[in-house]
Amino acid sequence: MMKRTGYYLFVAIFCFAVLQVRAQQYDLLLKGGHVIDPKNGIDGVMDVAIGNGKIAAVSPDINASQAKKVVDAKGLYVTPGLIDLHGHHFWGTVPDRYLSNSFTALPPDGFTFRAGVTTVADAGGAGWKNFNLFKEQVIDRSQTRVLAFLNIVGEGMRGVVPYEQNLFDMDPKMTTMVAKAHPEIIGIKIAHYQGLEWEPYEKAAEVGRNAGIPVMVDLGGAGASDSPLPLEKLFTEVLRPGDILTHMYGGDHSGHGPKEGILDANGRVKPYWVTAQKNGLIFDVGHGGGSFFYRVAVPATQQGFWPNTISTDLHTGSMNAGMKDMLNVVSKMLDLGMPLGAAIEASTWKPAQVIHREELGNLDVGAEADVAVFSLQQGRIGFLDSSLNKKEGDSKLQAELTIRAGRVVWDLNGIASATWNANQ
Repeated sequence: MMKRTGYYLFVAIFCFAVLQVRAQQYDLLLKGGHVIDPKNGIDGVMDVAIGNGKIAAVSPDINASQAKKVVDAKGLYVTPGLIDLHGHHFWGTVPDRYLSNSFTALPPDGFTFRAGVTTVADAGGAGWKNFNLFKEQVIDRSQTRVLAFLNIVGEGMRGVVPYEQNLFDMDPKMTTMVAKAHPEIIGIKIAHYQGLEWEPYEKAAEVGRNAGIPVMVDLGGAGASDSPLPLEKLFTEVLRPGDILTHMYGGDHSGHGPKEGILDANGRVKPYWVTAQKNGLIFDVGHGGGSFFYRVAVPATQQGFWPNTISTDLHTGSMNAGMKDMLNVVSKMLDLGMPLGAAIEASTWKPAQVIHREELGNLDVGAEADVAVFSLQQGRIGFLDSSLNKKEGDSKLQAELTIRAGRVVWDLNGIASATWNANQ
């Protein structure tokens, strides 16, 4: 009788254990965090459940027993993984190649997850001639989702002089063909042109129209500011709604001369910049090593001229200078007065819309689980611009946890990890 009772007890325990395992339908549960998901209008305390690499549920109270692992996110912010719309990731070991298969570009995985970034767009490192190398060398080998703005210059960003000045290497037909052939290509880039004609911009716009993707313009180069074609005409006649001007707070740097920059002689935002933004032109931060100045950003934001998208222009010349990383740039915008929800939207859902990848930048149930968890650090903070001028602040965001396709790829303080004990 005792043996039979023991047998039944064993069976009952076994069945209970099986049922418990089956009941754990989620791989990971982020419990009690402040969720900001601009696409879905969520800005409050919610739980986020992840299963099979996807967002499984977003709800005010998900039973913790349904998850194999529970992360206490109380007091933290939970958002979609950030999208950095402007970085330079065509890294390599070939000398004198600037940002195309070069020492100056950076492999994404070492600089993304630690800042809550799960998706990057390389901004023009590759052109149609070397995109396949970029895909094999970086896109296909990175855990970070790597997308690309294809350069209108066939050689890509091989060097400002002479390569990026070569009108004969700007081939709309070949660039369009390569852009259409690769879903990772989400835009066209024109940058650093120093001539006094707008033909390169017109060629880039032609590819954008033919391929159905946006154009990102970097007005780098001293000659561009002296062009006989006014910047206002570029905004209204060459570019389309949905095209992008990066380095928006670059002032008289990056080709924005005193006559063509965002501010007039009295420090007021020029009306045609405001009109262009209202008409759908996208203005992007693109901080970089020399394209964000407080003498421009402070008066512009005080007048309500905020970015549509926030990005880094990450490369070796910016990562250890004033820019540092994506979260530092987002924190600068918060310090300037941008609401947190707006800054998260400009780093997640808005860039996803701009590049026509609306499956990204949100916490839709069924979406790939790219998630970032941030703490807001309080204290005496110093932010540097591209001239290394300091603006003091009192808070900044810090990435505590980053999840890419449902897998933890960054855990700063071990909040998703088991505690060590001596019996292990």
